[in-house]
Amino acid sequence: MSELVLTLSCQDRHGIVASVAGFLASHGYSIRDSQQFGDEETGLFFLRMRAALEPVEGAAVEADTDALAAAFATEVADDLGAEWAFHDPTRKHRMLVMVSQQGHVLNDLLHRTRTGSMPAEIVAVVSNHTDFRELVEWHGIEFHHVPVTKDTKADAEDELRRLVEVHQADSVVLARYMQILSDGLCRDLSGRAINIHHSLLPAFKGARPYFQAHARGVKVIGATAHYVTADLDEGPIIEQDFTRVDHTKSPQDLTAMGRDLEALALSRAVTAHAEHRVLLNGTKTVVFS
Repeated sequence: MSELVLTLSCQDRHGIVASVAGFLASHGYSIRDSQQFGDEETGLFFLRMRAALEPVEGAAVEADTDALAAAFATEVADDLGAEWAFHDPTRKHRMLVMVSQQGHVLNDLLHRTRTGSMPAEIVAVVSNHTDFRELVEWHGIEFHHVPVTKDTKADAEDELRRLVEVHQADSVVLARYMQILSDGLCRDLSGRAINIHHSLLPAFKGARPYFQAHARGVKVIGATAHYVTADLDEGPIIEQDFTRVDHTKSPQDLTAMGRDLEALALSRAVTAHAEHRVLLNGTKTVVFS
């Protein structure tokens, strides 16, 4: 790779940045951007570093990704006990989108990926309904209708696993997909499935959240994008957005405003994930700018 992004997390200790930077320099890479965070509560250290291959005299140039990774593991990562990965920033992130019968978030993702404002591509759309087949296929994207009933849920999830593999999807984005994923599927997609929730978690769960919010006279409404886990709507939060409201707003007003917030929050979360700016920190996330 002529450019790379390194993400790394490990127990905090002295000299981590120096070790990583020294390794990259010794292999001909110049650091373009570096962000790090040490969590005093957990004792963990998080790093995201972007580097470009610019050989200098005396550097042992290594552009082969596998060889570079093997060297990094031996010379740096193993000693740190780190979880880490090299990423190619020029490669578009491949996401499979799931949707039911509310299309505002899907439409936003279609527009952003089509116009290039999001560093990702939608490789397929899966739905338990057929409402958006025409829209998706107009964009030149495969649409898969996978109906779900109590009796067919296991088969439907097996089909989803197959589609993720066939389309080589890096992530699964639930764009108002109104089915609860099984614990097993959540485990299979751990760290790779992103959901948008129609409120600021944890609050107003369940049906008609904006009507619940209206009944309580809330002063802000919002949306939460988070990783999917077996604990419903309790996965690590990636992004949230909100707006102030007052007593003049009807439930319908709140719903319309909330839909915009959902689209914004999810697009920011997906972009951060696609750019490898999100690192898991237990039940939380570290999201670099």
